[in-house]
Amino acid sequence: MESIHQALQSSKITDIKVTTPHSLAILPPLMSPSSGHFQKGYDHVFFGPLLEFHRKTKSPFMVNPYPYFGFNASMIEFAIFKKNDGVLDKATGLKYYNMFDYLMDGVYSAMKRLGYDDVDIAVGETGWPSAGDPATEPAATLDNAVSYNGNLVKHLKSGKGTPLMPNRTFDTYIFALFNENLKESVSERNYGLFRPDFSPVYDVGVLKSPSQAGGPTAAPTAPSPTESGGKWCVAKPDATDDKLQGNLDYVCSLGIDCKPIQDGGPCFDPNTVRSHASYAMNAYYHINGQQDSDCFFDGTGVVTSSNPSMISTLTYSRALFPFHYLNRLCITLTMIVFRN
Repeated sequence: MESIHQALQSSKITDIKVTTPHSLAILPPLMSPSSGHFQKGYDHVFFGPLLEFHRKTKSPFMVNPYPYFGFNASMIEFAIFKKNDGVLDKATGLKYYNMFDYLMDGVYSAMKRLGYDDVDIAVGETGWPSAGDPATEPAATLDNAVSYNGNLVKHLKSGKGTPLMPNRTFDTYIFALFNENLKESVSERNYGLFRPDFSPVYDVGVLKSPSQAGGPTAAPTAPSPTESGGKWCVAKPDATDDKLQGNLDYVCSLGIDCKPIQDGGPCFDPNTVRSHASYAMNAYYHINGQQDSDCFFDGTGVVTSSNPSMISTLTYSRALFPFHYLNRLCITLTMIVFRN
């Protein structure tokens, strides 16, 4: 960072600040915000000189606080800015009503212990996935993502700061701008505010056009089987209804259009979990570019070249770009900045 800063100064570029992001693994588990301190062995040797650099160059110390990775099931309201009883820091008498402030004050306390509480703090990335594997990532839902990111934006815009840093503002980057379908886990693929076809997954108050604003936006419909190579994703014969219901709930929670299999829809009959799940699984498979891995569904899906009549009503949207092509263009555009 010193070399980059010196190069910028030598080129008479003085309005660019140099910093680097840190995960909160730099701190031991926080028992309370006021107890925050850097990992032993790294505090004075590494973070002291680093913070001195930030002080001298008036650049921010950047961290990546993710409440999603630090909460337990009993703390979900606390994690996503919903109404809760709060958490008391007995050492300061201050009460916390969201985990973002709790984590930020833990970082501040660690900096203060080294005498650098005057250095600005920036948030390199934070966010919440809008979908996840129901079996292993139950908190990764559209409602929770809307609550966390939407309330985070409101909180930052308010300029209230945190209990230990009242009225202090933070440059904050939301992860992410676009969904990234090439990542491994379901939740990691679904942090985006937008899909790769540029349609919004949901709005947290960053869309400017009134026509774009509002709640979660439905996804485009899946490509027609005849126009997409004659491959379909359907439920395996031995898949249980419980597993298939989970697949159905998961896919429809992503915003993918499930209206055709709702009561009165053109694909409602046959009214069985297997039929509806196969429709939804196939829609997900096609929208994600027909990769075999997108039909796995925990071993309950299979790709077939036989045209099942239950999904013959799928329609084709030529406005939809294949995820695996467009994502390469969007992978560098994964953060939005909010300045208070």
